[in-house]
Amino acid sequence: MNNASRQRSLRLVCLLLVLLCCACRPEPYKPTPLKLEIPNGFPTNLNIPTNNPLTVEGVALGEILFNDPHLCGYTGNHPDSLMSCATCHDKSHNYDIGSDNSHLVNGRAMGRKGKTTLHNVMPLTNVVFNHEGYFWNGSICPQNPNEGFRSLEDIVLMAIVADDEMCSTEAQTLAAIRADKRYPALFKKAFGTEEITMERIQKAIAQYVRTLVSGNSKFDRYLQGREQLTPQELHGYVLFTTEEGADCFHCHGSEGSPLFTTNQFYNNGLDILPTDDHDRYFFTGRMADRGAYRAPSLRNIAISAPYMHDGRFNTLDEVLRFYNSGVQPSPYISPLMHHASDGGTLLTPSEIADLKAFLLTLTDEELQ
Repeated sequence: MNNASRQRSLRLVCLLLVLLCCACRPEPYKPTPLKLEIPNGFPTNLNIPTNNPLTVEGVALGEILFNDPHLCGYTGNHPDSLMSCATCHDKSHNYDIGSDNSHLVNGRAMGRKGKTTLHNVMPLTNVVFNHEGYFWNGSICPQNPNEGFRSLEDIVLMAIVADDEMCSTEAQTLAAIRADKRYPALFKKAFGTEEITMERIQKAIAQYVRTLVSGNSKFDRYLQGREQLTPQELHGYVLFTTEEGADCFHCHGSEGSPLFTTNQFYNNGLDILPTDDHDRYFFTGRMADRGAYRAPSLRNIAISAPYMHDGRFNTLDEVLRFYNSGVQPSPYISPLMHHASDGGTLLTPSEIADLKAFLLTLTDEELQ
């Protein structure tokens, strides 16, 4: 065999070896994609990052972690030393804290070590539709890397290490989760290997939170023609959607805005002068944002007490009384507060009752 023949044979052998190796190489693990069910009329622009798509296995792991009281890094069972995401985000309260929660202190959540949060807890339902940043002031967003926190994934880590929340460390939380024999198999299903890392914990919980979609209330069924509103509820709906009535729709939307929030930030006249150093102004530096906070969704409002950024109102009736006659005009109040000069909307008791009746139709019974 001459040189040329030997070289051709050698190349052929190398090619066969390469093909054999490729044939034996296992396909990279891919968890099962999860298609989120979006209620009729809801936005289709979802806040899901490309590096953390929803998967069946990831969401299942995230739900377990979300409810695991050892996520705080404590490996014992003393109840006062345990805390999970669900401790302050209770499903029966719209994934909000709820006014009957033992961790609620003066309208704010009390962390594991006794320190209270800056603001009231916000519900977690429908955050997958929010592109305006997180928290009452919107300060956690891609445009504002607050101490490196930009996304929902980052907020998971923030909750674990913040001294007014779980007050743990990455090392403590990892040790506690790794000590649980359930998790290696669950992490393998979600991510392909049994390795438990903080990044994977963050991703799994964020996946689960993005699936907390609420859109099956009596009002939704009314829009779909499957249920009727009472005359009182219908009149409340009219009041909700008119400037001459309760004038709620500018900030909280109507049937054209099924989230019942714009996710924007407004000074609604709670105080004449802003007293909180972490309002929207804290993030933007714009004087027009003094005393401004996110308009929360009114979906499930009946089960989301306490109310406002500081939790000052314990009941929906208190909220309605404030907007009716307790609004404080100030240089910073939103121009959308059209009745501010009168101190509120000045509805009659009957009209307030009708408005409340409508708001109660926004409760998703699946959360109760």
